[in-house]
Amino acid sequence: MRRKSVSYAKYGYIFSIPFVIAFLIFSLYPIIYTAIIGFTDLKGLGKIDFKFLSNPFQNFNLILKNPSFQESLTNTATIWIISFIPQILLALLLTVWFTSHRHQIKHQGLFKILFYMPNIITAATIGILFFSLFGYPMGPVNDIFKTLGLSKDPVNFLVDGWTAKGVVAFIQFWMWYGYTMLILISGVLGINPELFEASEMDGASGTQTFFFITIPSLRTIMLYMLVTSLIGGLQMFDVPRLFLFGGPTNATLTTSLFIYNQAFSGSYMYNRAAAASMIMFIIIAILSAILFYVMRDKYAARLRKEEKKQMKLRIEAQKAAARRTSV
Repeated sequence: MRRKSVSYAKYGYIFSIPFVIAFLIFSLYPIIYTAIIGFTDLKGLGKIDFKFLSNPFQNFNLILKNPSFQESLTNTATIWIISFIPQILLALLLTVWFTSHRHQIKHQGLFKILFYMPNIITAATIGILFFSLFGYPMGPVNDIFKTLGLSKDPVNFLVDGWTAKGVVAFIQFWMWYGYTMLILISGVLGINPELFEASEMDGASGTQTFFFITIPSLRTIMLYMLVTSLIGGLQMFDVPRLFLFGGPTNATLTTSLFIYNQAFSGSYMYNRAAAASMIMFIIIAILSAILFYVMRDKYAARLRKEEKKQMKLRIEAQKAAARRTSV
């Protein structure tokens, strides 16, 4: 007697309906609307009517030629690079420390919580904190410099452009290295332990194990971290906005802050802000595609290529055999 099977697939679709509706209303519709108004003359607070421009790419040309946008793009790339390189290096070092099979670190949970703590602090709190730390003429950093004899007079760290960029980059690094560390640790824990045991039995050093087993096995995790960090770095907004408002002299003006200023200050040029957003979307998509290509598994790609070649040869052989049979 056959049992009647029960399908629960419909319940999955039902439970996904709230997410689909929220995504369509709050994500997909704004994205499509933003893409459309980038080709229009929409500007002005409260204005909802617009018309398409005779030259549809006029806003895009104006944004690309705008010196402030070019400067914001350079600032964003500079701050992201300065913050990401030490972030990934420190995260890798801490990952090796916590996952070492030779050295068992005590109280790992406490250390992980402390390292991750900056990531859950709000950007407004961090902005106030670091503005106080680097305060002028009185502040903890200036007091330390004076105590160590590094400077007789107070230093105004937030007046120089490069110093301000360095502070913002340090804040980004300090906020995100703990998160990166936890992702890498989860990736290492997913590696087959037999690989580490075999390397230890073969006499491999810790450095050799790290570079020839750990790093290659973390290729997918590293790709994820690079892409997500790239997207987050190019969308950097809260810290520069709340900390220095893009100053001094636009030294910390990022692309997201530039888009915000275009849309919500001055003449409320929503069309140009939308055009700048679409330009950033294209830049992020291109850079992400490059990362996917560079970080691809070349051995697996070569195997897939060989499989396609063999499949093509088999199909041609079958066609040739069919032709001989028909004759």
